[in-house]
Amino acid sequence: MIASISASSTTIVLVGAVFLASAVEMVEALTIVLAVGHVRGWRSALQGVGVALLALAALVGAFGPALVHVPLSALRLVVGSILLVFGMQWLRKAILRSSGHKAKHDEDAIYRATVAELQAQGVATKRDPVAFVVAFKGVFLEGLEIVITVLTLGTSAHRLGLAVIVAAIAVVLVGAVGMVVAKQLSSVPENAMKMAVGILLVSYGTFWTGEGLHVRWPGGDTMLLGLVALYVIATGVMVRLFRVNRDVAQGLAHE
Repeated sequence: MIASISASSTTIVLVGAVFLASAVEMVEALTIVLAVGHVRGWRSALQGVGVALLALAALVGAFGPALVHVPLSALRLVVGSILLVFGMQWLRKAILRSSGHKAKHDEDAIYRATVAELQAQGVATKRDPVAFVVAFKGVFLEGLEIVITVLTLGTSAHRLGLAVIVAAIAVVLVGAVGMVVAKQLSSVPENAMKMAVGILLVSYGTFWTGEGLHVRWPGGDTMLLGLVALYVIATGVMVRLFRVNRDVAQGLAHE
């Protein structure tokens, strides 16, 4: 019974972290692709998207199976450290935005800036290298973060297949919604999603780092949910403190 609960806790956190992280990155990539498609034409933009997806699939195929054969304790220590770094970065920015000391991520502004930049490049041609490069770069860079999340979380939990499926579902869902609205996804509460992702990544990072150092967590994998709750409380406290202590928050915002 306890083992079943522990396995369920690990799966819940894994699915939540992968889905939210993938959805956030997909929103940012889609904003760029939609701007490119509307301004420069869809043919070259979609070609850039296709090549970027092939490159990302090649990365998963090359490094995914190799990571499975790394000793579990060493893998979890390395992965835990990586997740802590990524998670702290996401969480730091989300806390600063929630406390009002950093501008929230504005997909409308990004869309307008991308459109203006593309229009300044001149009239699009039938085969448009600018559209191809911008779409490729947007999808590849944002997709690379999805790949890192999938590989690190999936392999460390020995659930790479599940992580890939969850990421694919998130990408397809966001892509479908984006194509329906045919515009930037400014209505998505992206900062709240990033804060949730940061909490989940830091929780997983703490857990796997401890596992790699042979820490015996009370309750086994169930401790993941305890870590999530702990970081949720700590994040709420930090947001409140930063709203009061503007000097400290402004110093962190400029680091």
